Amino acid sequence: MRKLLLSTVTLLLIGFAANAQPGIRLGIKAGANFNELNSNTFNSGFDFAYHIGGFAEIDLNRKIGIQPEVLWSQSSYTRGSNINAIYQTLPSDVKLDYLAIPVLLRYSVTNMFTFTVGPQFGILMNSNENLLQNGTAAFTKGDLALVLGGQINLKMLRIYGRYNAGLQDINDAPNQEKWTSKQIQLGIGLRL
Repeated sequence: MRKLLLSTVTLLLIGFAANAQPGIRLGIKAGANFNELNSNTFNSGFDFAYHIGGFAEIDLNRKIGIQPEVLWSQSSYTRGSNINAIYQTLPSDVKLDYLAIPVLLRYSVTNMFTFTVGPQFGILMNSNENLLQNGTAAFTKGDLALVLGGQINLKMLRIYGRYNAGLQDINDAPNQEKWTSKQIQLGIGLRL
């Protein structure tokens, strides 16, 4: 499933590049992630990680457009001291690597400033934890989030900030507390 999705997204981006129209711009981006889980198992407060990837800006008209992205995005969380016995085998610092696919609606307030909103689909690609004491995986294989943000558009440079609110429980252990993610992303993009 992961390979099929990754292949599909790659082919779409290649197709965008090959058929680039005046209303389509491609670029690369990178930045910082500040992550937190709503959970008693992990410390409150935001932990630092990163993201890197590519984007397309597709204009539907002068004000509205779509911005699909493909990002390698890492989330980092610190395990707290007040934990259930089932989570004892988790490392103190948990790092999760996601293939994140935001599909954002763009609204250009001016040529220089754009609001973005939309869903982000995350596929867990790698983690530094494997199994809990009972033999089950600690984290689900996917995540769904709502993305809200803003972007400053300079000629070739994009400076952005966004908030990603997790919409589903990413705790894969049965009958345990619900874990939902929160993430603040700050970064820069370069239009190609």
